[in-house]
Amino acid sequence: MKTQFEYSGTELEAMALAQNYQRWILSQFAPYLGRRVIEVGAGIGTFSQLLLSNGSVSELLALEPAENLFPILQDRLAQYGRAQTRREYLENLPVTQSADSVILVNVLEHVADDIRLLNTVHRILEPAGTLLLFVPALPWLYGTLDKGFAHQRRYKKSRLAEQLRLTGFRTETLRYVNLPGVVSWFVASRVLRRRTLKPGDVRLYDRWVVPWASRLERRWEPPIGQSLIAVARKREPHGMEGSR
Repeated sequence: MKTQFEYSGTELEAMALAQNYQRWILSQFAPYLGRRVIEVGAGIGTFSQLLLSNGSVSELLALEPAENLFPILQDRLAQYGRAQTRREYLENLPVTQSADSVILVNVLEHVADDIRLLNTVHRILEPAGTLLLFVPALPWLYGTLDKGFAHQRRYKKSRLAEQLRLTGFRTETLRYVNLPGVVSWFVASRVLRRRTLKPGDVRLYDRWVVPWASRLERRWEPPIGQSLIAVARKREPHGMEGSR
């Protein structure tokens, strides 16, 4: 039985305009994408469509539990033969469900029990499968925007690394991204105390800031950033990794 749930955030339509930003995230995930992919919390399908543009993805299962978002997701992905959509939580999938990669883009911070969700991802992944994770960073940056988007938390790099280790993952990449976004988020969320993103602001940032920030951070890891990106691989049972 599906839980009745509606997403109350208002940022998804605005973020759909941030195509450079979305492509920046995908470019960092692309080398690790498997062929069978599950996207958790796919929202209205903005990132899902980008995933389907990647030739390495042969099957995409896009999950979205929110009643008000799922019809949009379903309609947007209906044209893709490689995509399936389900109004479901990851933990409710059949025990036989598996994937080469599981993707969570701005999802883990919404979940009350993030350790439980990471354990579920670990169970569903094939051996040596990849978790591709993007979350908001820096707890001190938490403000009205986070509250408006129903964020439970923002992450410290050290905390996220420890959570991945405890849930059976070997971290391959864990880095801060989007240094300029720290300033813009602080001003919008802590100074102006906004509760949503304005489409015009998103469009301007995506056009004028993201292109040069992404090029710079491709060569240099910033000491802090608005978000954390992680690529983690499911560890094999003890004693098997060295037996190949």
